[in-house]
Amino acid sequence: MVPSDEPETRLRQTRVLWIALIVNGVLLIAEVVGGIVFGSLALLADAAHMLSDVAGLGIALVAQHLMARPRSDRHTFGLLRAESLGAQANAVLLLASTGWILFEAFRRVGEAHTIEGGAVLVVATLGLAVNVGSAIALARVRGDNLNIDGAFVHMLADAAGSVGAMAAGAAVLFWGAVWVDTAASVLIAGLVLVSGWRLLAATTRVLMEAAPAHLDAADIGEALRSNPVVDDVHHLHLWSLSSDTPAVSAHVVLAGEMTLHEAQDHGAALRAMLAEQFEIRYATLELECHVCE
Repeated sequence: MVPSDEPETRLRQTRVLWIALIVNGVLLIAEVVGGIVFGSLALLADAAHMLSDVAGLGIALVAQHLMARPRSDRHTFGLLRAESLGAQANAVLLLASTGWILFEAFRRVGEAHTIEGGAVLVVATLGLAVNVGSAIALARVRGDNLNIDGAFVHMLADAAGSVGAMAAGAAVLFWGAVWVDTAASVLIAGLVLVSGWRLLAATTRVLMEAAPAHLDAADIGEALRSNPVVDDVHHLHLWSLSSDTPAVSAHVVLAGEMTLHEAQDHGAALRAMLAEQFEIRYATLELECHVCE
């Protein structure tokens, strides 16, 4: 059983993703043109990351659409893992953009080039406004959704990139320090690298069916055993269907003699407890009268 408000949440998330995609697409064009015309590597570095943002937002939208599809005989849990796959693709894009930025930065070391600092400062400031606005909108709807979190991380990292480009533009404009442009691009790359690696690690944990970070299998086992009708719990498995959808399965040994109807009632009560205390909506409990071999 999934939360009743899940479809509305997915719809809000999709709407915010569309808005962010359109706004960032327009800004991407402005930064590419500005970087080429004004000769700024920091601006082009930010635009490269912006390109990964636009691609990442597109991937997130596709993943949201797939997650909303109903369950079928072939996909009995639906396509909830599309969230992790989309977020993982976003992480790979972040890491790839880091490589390009670093390559361009080191290629420029020792080269003489001209940068129009004032124009760079204006474009980067516009970029910061768009990135911060998009990040705030995504933060309001992301919850524990890794797919939305991936898009949010993109926006935060790009906001940091815009700050770096602004610093480069100001340094060139007021002090003629062209080297700051290259230094800022390296700093941007470092921030993007950290963000991408963390997102990749989080999505890999879901795909490898690790226990959710906020849940402990031992705590869940103890909660089940605390019920007076439970003698023992074994073969307990805890994993995530998606980042915000934990699931559990366990063998539960019931105490004493009881009818099948009574056992089913106790099983329903245990599942309700898991939903209330741990927000686990997918719980499969195999009820036993004695420990299985």
